[in-house]
Amino acid sequence: MVKAKELTVEEKLIALNELQKIDSKIDEIKVLRGELPMEVKDLEDEIEGLTTRTNKLEREMQEWENSVSNNQNAIKEAQTQIAKYNEQSKQVRNDREYDAVVKSIELQNLEIQLCEKKIRDANAKIRERKSYYEESMKKLEQKQKALVDKKEELTKITAETQIEEEKLGKKSISQSKKIENRLLSAYRRIRTSYKNGLAVVTIERDSCGGCFAKIPPQRQLEIRQKKRIIACEHCGRIIVEL
Repeated sequence: MVKAKELTVEEKLIALNELQKIDSKIDEIKVLRGELPMEVKDLEDEIEGLTTRTNKLEREMQEWENSVSNNQNAIKEAQTQIAKYNEQSKQVRNDREYDAVVKSIELQNLEIQLCEKKIRDANAKIRERKSYYEESMKKLEQKQKALVDKKEELTKITAETQIEEEKLGKKSISQSKKIENRLLSAYRRIRTSYKNGLAVVTIERDSCGGCFAKIPPQRQLEIRQKKRIIACEHCGRIIVEL
């Protein structure tokens, strides 16, 4: 097998171009999956947040319902006390005892009024929380359904492309071994600099196939002669003409 250091410039360019083709196919597979993995993660985060919110709302509604129940019991107790004081009022022996009973009844009535206000406030809170809870539950159900659909879509696409991606990954590694380290490092650095992952491009209509900047005729001639590796003056991509 010919070692990387023994390759001619033309052979190096051919090796680089072949590596670019392999890596571009891997990029295409990743594009096919698109934003699905990120969308799945976003949905999972939203569902976690909505679940936390609905659980908190459930606890708050339960607390307000307990408050309503406690105040209803307090009203019943106050009514019982009023009934007892009314019976006592029939047996008073003087004005002082009568005034004391009347005062006690007034205090119990005030307690009833206070409890009724607390019940009204609690019920208003419950209605408010219930509306918010129902809205949150509706959103949660929608997000859960969307998550199921996205996961199914991602699983299907992954299953369809996984084998091919693994094969291409092995080919990329194998092809990389044919290229000297310095050149391979430059290739990888350029690839990571651009979203489309193109580090090796061809001449297209007298222009760089990466940034589409015009290439002077003399530079085009040098590229076609393949005597040295030439990069675009504008974007730094390696230009080949095979």
